[in-house]
Amino acid sequence: MTTELFGDLIPPPAFRARLQDTLTQSASRLPDKIAIRAGNRTCTYRELAEGSKRIAAALQSFGVTPPARVGLYLENSIESAMGVYGALMAGATLVVINPQTRQDKLGYIVRDCGSSALICDAHLAATTLSVASASPSVRLVLTNGVASGIANARVPVCVLQELLDRPELGFTEPGTIPTDLAALIYTSGSTGTPKGVMQTHQSMRFALGSITEYLRLDADDVILNVLPLAFDYGLYQLLMAIALGASLVLERSFAFPGEVLARIEEHGVTVFPGVPTIHAMLIGAHRKQALRYPSVRRVTNTAAALPPEHIAQVREIFPNAMIFCMYGLTECKRVSYLPPEWLDQKPGSVGIPIPGTAVYLRSPEGDEVATGERGILHVRGPHLMTGYWNSPERTARMLVAGESPGEVVLRTGDWFRMDADGCLYFEGRSDDIIKTRGEKVSPVEVEYALCAIPGVLEAAVIGVHDDVLGQAVKAFIVKAFDSTLDQRQLRREASARIEAFMVPRDIEFLDSLPKTENGKVDRRRLAGF
Repeated sequence: MTTELFGDLIPPPAFRARLQDTLTQSASRLPDKIAIRAGNRTCTYRELAEGSKRIAAALQSFGVTPPARVGLYLENSIESAMGVYGALMAGATLVVINPQTRQDKLGYIVRDCGSSALICDAHLAATTLSVASASPSVRLVLTNGVASGIANARVPVCVLQELLDRPELGFTEPGTIPTDLAALIYTSGSTGTPKGVMQTHQSMRFALGSITEYLRLDADDVILNVLPLAFDYGLYQLLMAIALGASLVLERSFAFPGEVLARIEEHGVTVFPGVPTIHAMLIGAHRKQALRYPSVRRVTNTAAALPPEHIAQVREIFPNAMIFCMYGLTECKRVSYLPPEWLDQKPGSVGIPIPGTAVYLRSPEGDEVATGERGILHVRGPHLMTGYWNSPERTARMLVAGESPGEVVLRTGDWFRMDADGCLYFEGRSDDIIKTRGEKVSPVEVEYALCAIPGVLEAAVIGVHDDVLGQAVKAFIVKAFDSTLDQRQLRREASARIEAFMVPRDIEFLDSLPKTENGKVDRRRLAGF
């Protein structure tokens, strides 16, 4: 069968619905449009597609073919974006690893998934080569920049820029289909051992379409991303921009807010994705000197809910923006969003299921719960993971039989309540709920109350052991820079807002809250304070 004879029967890229096809389509429509801005550099759609294809050809020349895994251990950059699409074009499964990951954890991930190739920044080459030498599956290392100490490397080492400067190597279409794995996204587990969440091209393309639909994005948008691509929230900013034919302003982090915020004005940013840590930093800066960015039309938040008191200040910073409060987890990317028109009527809610999906709540025993009552969230939809890599036991705990014959649903382990309009309110993880004096306390409810107190910038609440109470409520507080709050004032203010059994017995002031790589409050570290 040849293309000439049967060309009408060969499906177009949109029908194949693989992640790399979105780049091919956008490069065909908008070859000279800027796809990515990174610092002072730019990359057009044509350049992104050509560079990605060269990386794919190089990987294939070293035998990296489906279903191989390719690890990316890079800071956010144009090259990291090319690495993402290059791995996908080669037919490999993408494994994006946070560049802050330490060597022992990097080694665990590489060996666990059996990476065939690693792409790293030059300053991370020594760590990468050490891991590669101890990992028999690795057959190639690509470095972003010239790295020292590679002469005695066990595996071949190539400099990425040399590949990108060559005429195109012999690239072969890998023949992957939508149900093939597209990405392994490693996320920390309760045991501390990272779990590899398996997502297919099909599930990720569905999530892309659903998210861009409810965010009302289009090709004219300019999306800012300061989140690492290893965080799926960051990765999806890249994937969405490319699928839309939009432009992405890619920053390495939010460590220098002044520089990042200058990009908003310089490039006319229209979409600002954040996590509570970033929003808290913005609010802290806004309180010192008023900030205002009228070009931004969408502000999104996930990882943890924004306290209602913070939303008013985010509105001051972004006066023309629709604010989307959202909830998700790596195992299905995104669960829910609150339409911005409902923000004032539904304070504290993370909204309704994203388009094309459904949710329901059940008791730990699997029984239905009444409206307004707490239950464990179950998620239905095409965006669910296929499971955890090399972990059937963990998979069986999360993916359970649904109510329709043959259906599999995601049992999240998170407690929610749902109102009469179908809006969800996060109550906490199963192991976060505090049981004190015979009552169940939602840490989120207490945190919202504490953040409503003038002078409180951030708050985190956990349960600590108590021989009499079972557990006592303990709060960790980050004060605003000019606040003089003390423990007595804080308890008095809290007592005016919540029931007595919820008021923290213990209060500790911190300069900052410990966070995970994904921007969530690290409650396990707080428990050690």
